[in-house]
Amino acid sequence: MTATDPVANLQTLIRCPSVTPAEGGALSALEAMLAPLGFTVDRMKASEAGTPDIENLYARLGKDDPHLMFAGHTDVVPVGDEAAWTHPPFAAEISKGELFGRGAVDMKGGIACFVAAVARHIEKNGPPKGSISFLITGDEEGPAINGTIKLLQWAAERGESWDACLVGEPTNPDRLGDMIKIGRRGSLSGKITVHGVQGHAAYPHLADNPVRGMLQLTHALMNPPFDGGTDDFQPSNLEVTTVDVGNPATNVIPAKASASFNIRFNDSWTVETLRAEILRRLDVAARDGALRPGREPVAYDIVWADRPSHVFLTRNNALIASLSSAVESVSGQSPRLSTTGGTSDARFIKDYCPVVEFGLVGQTMHMVDERVAVADLETLTAIYETFIARWFANAGL
Repeated sequence: MTATDPVANLQTLIRCPSVTPAEGGALSALEAMLAPLGFTVDRMKASEAGTPDIENLYARLGKDDPHLMFAGHTDVVPVGDEAAWTHPPFAAEISKGELFGRGAVDMKGGIACFVAAVARHIEKNGPPKGSISFLITGDEEGPAINGTIKLLQWAAERGESWDACLVGEPTNPDRLGDMIKIGRRGSLSGKITVHGVQGHAAYPHLADNPVRGMLQLTHALMNPPFDGGTDDFQPSNLEVTTVDVGNPATNVIPAKASASFNIRFNDSWTVETLRAEILRRLDVAARDGALRPGREPVAYDIVWADRPSHVFLTRNNALIASLSSAVESVSGQSPRLSTTGGTSDARFIKDYCPVVEFGLVGQTMHMVDERVAVADLETLTAIYETFIARWFANAGL
């Protein structure tokens, strides 16, 4: 295998059942593609108490600057109901111009295309005048504890540094060439618990119902809006994601109620200022909203989730212009520069170098019958190949 064919590359990767946290042979398959191209390949295993061990891969071609990193993950989500798939999820079968399989879009397809693009660049031009590296994790779809964040630390401790990074996540909503991600909103989660007094539903004067207080607190979290958005980001948005009293009885007033929330926030906020605003809203609502008239203010506590994601925006003309022009010249599309969507491993990479994201169309990711158009694999490979040439030409600017 010469690795210049993205379809063959992707079929090889899909046939490795690398459901998080299993390596499934995917990193070994990737190593077999990269080593003949001249890459030095390292496999790094990361561990942390209470989490599964994760295998990761770092490969580098060249020793000089400038240094371009491609980042991604070979782990995939579970297949769900395997019987519901039109084609077996790890068979990588092609039907009617589409390649089926778990990870086809998210994101083994992006990896397969970048490998093919690098192989074609080397075949036509020789090694780049600089360095290219692959930083590939097996933990993006899982806790994201033993993956990219630790692999970056591991590489940096060994003297690795990068000038730019492209993450191959599926960024396009409808067709290839729609969208480049140049940043991501932050994400902050927490859990509120309101404390009441348990009692009989027929004797409410002997109890305090925490549900009443929880309704007031959650309303205060969602109203008014946190902001109206910024030039680069949509408005921050908080959603209450769970409400629970743990009470199976209809005639018992519960002793406590809990609610979890998540807010995706823009660059109007930092994690610290956002936490302060959320606490302010809760304190005002708790003070002004006793569980019942004449009772004490609502008693609540809050626990913040670990590892919030910080908002970031990439401003690097050489990187963005090289990718945008490559997308337009190959696909004919003028891509939108966007910060929409959820989080990705770019949130870790941005602490080391400028980072953007561009990959396949994401319409079938995580679904039964995840699939990609074979024609899109060839187009994405051509975009990546053009981008590689243009980035190395522009990186010194």
